[in-house]
Amino acid sequence: MKDIHFYCSRLSRSSLREIRYRVGDTCRVFGLRTLPSLFGPKVRGIDVAERRRVSLVLPEWRSNISDDTVDWVLGGGVFTYEASKERIRAFENEVRHSFFADITLERDLDIRFAWEVARLQHLILLLAVLRKGEADDRGGVINQFVRHESLGWIEKNQFPYGPHFMSVMECGLRIPVFLAVLKLIPLSRQQRNVIYRTIFEHAWLIQRRLSQFSSLGNHTVCEGVGLIFAGMLFGIYGEDWLEKGLEVLKSTLDQQVLDDGGPAEQSLSYQRFVLDQYWLAIDFVEKNSVYDFSGIKPRLQRGEAFLRAFQDAAGDFPSIGDSDDGHALGPGLVPKRPSVARREDLVTTFPDSGYTVIRGKDKLLVTFDHGPLGMPPLYNHGHADALSITLSKEGRQILVDPGTYRYNGVPEWRKYFKGTRCHNTVTLDGLDQAVQETSFIWSSPYTARLVAGSSDSDGHFWVGVHDGYARLKEPVKHQRTVVLFGETDLVVKDSFVGSGVHEFELNWHLHPDVTLKKEEKQWVISTAETRISMRLLEPSDDFKIVEGSRQPILGWYSPSYGFKEPCPVLQFKRSGEPASVQFKTVISFA
Repeated sequence: MKDIHFYCSRLSRSSLREIRYRVGDTCRVFGLRTLPSLFGPKVRGIDVAERRRVSLVLPEWRSNISDDTVDWVLGGGVFTYEASKERIRAFENEVRHSFFADITLERDLDIRFAWEVARLQHLILLLAVLRKGEADDRGGVINQFVRHESLGWIEKNQFPYGPHFMSVMECGLRIPVFLAVLKLIPLSRQQRNVIYRTIFEHAWLIQRRLSQFSSLGNHTVCEGVGLIFAGMLFGIYGEDWLEKGLEVLKSTLDQQVLDDGGPAEQSLSYQRFVLDQYWLAIDFVEKNSVYDFSGIKPRLQRGEAFLRAFQDAAGDFPSIGDSDDGHALGPGLVPKRPSVARREDLVTTFPDSGYTVIRGKDKLLVTFDHGPLGMPPLYNHGHADALSITLSKEGRQILVDPGTYRYNGVPEWRKYFKGTRCHNTVTLDGLDQAVQETSFIWSSPYTARLVAGSSDSDGHFWVGVHDGYARLKEPVKHQRTVVLFGETDLVVKDSFVGSGVHEFELNWHLHPDVTLKKEEKQWVISTAETRISMRLLEPSDDFKIVEGSRQPILGWYSPSYGFKEPCPVLQFKRSGEPASVQFKTVISFA
């Protein structure tokens, strides 16, 4: 039943061109399943790839990998999130001989856990150590380990069977790893031929199942990068892949990175991921004198400047939008990318992506979200967080966006973490600001915008509005005014216009590591480095604390993908007609 709902949701957002593309994809998959010898890849150009392997120059990697990490990987460590290797291995063994399109995601194990391991990015960490000449006496061990792991993975995952061909994005992420193995690890000709064949099959599948139309997004970028790496390796036999990969990167950039540098997908984590994919491909292409990407670099640099504006004193970002903690190369390993100085303006507003960033003394960083839900038509990775605020001070997160937790296997938690109650804004009648159709599809998207902003000698103020609850039978609009007085006090006023009687719920989510206590009429929030206080302006009003509630779910924080822990929430509710309800929160930094 859920599958029917998912496909109906997708179909309702599809153009005729997309429907034709989906029908063609279904036919191609059916042909590959029934007659793979006829409709499957005809591997060609291995001799060309063997010659080009020698001359190709790998892109640069900038690494910060400790000896302990190297030892951990050599000891069998892989990036598995919360899932154990044994649990992932059992799942892989269960479906290893199933045709990839026949494998369902409806199981307790989040498929993302299995896919992460199969990206083989733990191997590229070892390759980075070899490449920098830091392997010392472990060089031989690393060579043997990488050879065994890469060839062993290929042997266990024969195309087109098993879970690791379900998403061609995953194929795109593996191709650069396999090319690095070919370049940096001593292999026999027979072993290299096995890897050439695997790269060919990966690229063949990507070209035929490219994420397009409503699926356009960070997946498409990864697939384009994979096609570029494979196309350059296979020369004349990969010309179509190379051409398509270059076209993908050029055509998707404007859709991924907005004019102000912000992410169309409304996710800071995926913005970092996408930019790194671009820099990786650009460095590879330019080092091998294949294409000049100078025309798109200014937009990428605006993307870097956008991310830099959100970094706190510890170098961390708020967890705005979805995040699966993915990397273009691997943890502690980044492609060559430009260094961008952080703007030190008190206020920076990004009008296209819809954010205002406020910086103050004591390394204060406040973000105010007045942007759209996400990237249409599905809004996949956006959260219903209109007019939400985050705050850090002295490099410590205090008012947080609680993150993502998981995509699959836990629908009630997925619904919570992307929903409105999980953000520092106001929820009406327990409803989200938009309608969650599936784990990755929203309907009834809201419009949010900054309607006023001003600065004078007394302070600064910003006014944002959203219409997410205008869809109700008795519609309501939410307006939030943020006022900064002398860099010592922030006042947040929530007001409403509309009809009917509703329940209004204000939530402020705090980082799990803070200390929270009541002092007279205010709540004092402390870390080892700093403290702030919060209170409601009306003397008769006060917050209550909710932490780790399961019925209903509230008061949870996800520090990284696959993990969650309780966090305190300061909550205040009031029922009434919109014009009679206001919330005034005072946040003091002094």
